[in-house]
Amino acid sequence: MVQKIEKLTVFCVLTVVFFCSGCGVVGLMGTPSQYDQKITAEYDLAGQKGKKVLILVEQPGWLSTKVNLRYYLTEAVREHLIAHVKVPPKNILSYNELSKFRSDRGDFSSLSPAEVGKALGADIVLLVTIEKYQIGEVAGSGYYNGSLEAQEAVYDASGEKVWDGRSVQVGFDTGERGRDEAVRRLVNTCAYCLTRYLYNCPEYKFKVYEEGGKTGWE
Repeated sequence: MVQKIEKLTVFCVLTVVFFCSGCGVVGLMGTPSQYDQKITAEYDLAGQKGKKVLILVEQPGWLSTKVNLRYYLTEAVREHLIAHVKVPPKNILSYNELSKFRSDRGDFSSLSPAEVGKALGADIVLLVTIEKYQIGEVAGSGYYNGSLEAQEAVYDASGEKVWDGRSVQVGFDTGERGRDEAVRRLVNTCAYCLTRYLYNCPEYKFKVYEEGGKTGWE
């Protein structure tokens, strides 16, 4: 009998503790962690289901890059659109298709982003303009530092600019072994920073180390 009373007492105490702390438990469980917090998309490309996307990377004629930076940045943006924005690969027009169109049209430089997109059957044009690019070897060491700055904007099929976009700058002074690896790091980081505004990006992933990075030239 004594054991039954003790068990009943323990049960009652635990019940009271549970209900008294219930609000705290629920509140704790209902509080989103840093991994649940997201930065709302400035232009919800992730929500544009089934639409064809053209990545149009441009650079001023005076900017000498010595590498096909336009191609590398296009492919990097494409990979991030697929991986993070979840755009199906079949909905992204290929660089080769754009390159052929560029070669075939003598008046390409006079066409607007919307006109290029319309000619290629795109519903959305993601315009990326390279504004600054520098890369160089660190004192004959085989290591490179560099910086890359680009501006983006989005146009729809009607030709309207639906998002003014962002300007991003990435760079590093810590060095990367070999020019190709340095270029790859620059364009991949730049592409990541450009595409993070196009979907609800997890807050803990939003910032990257190379963003706004300074080099020895600055």
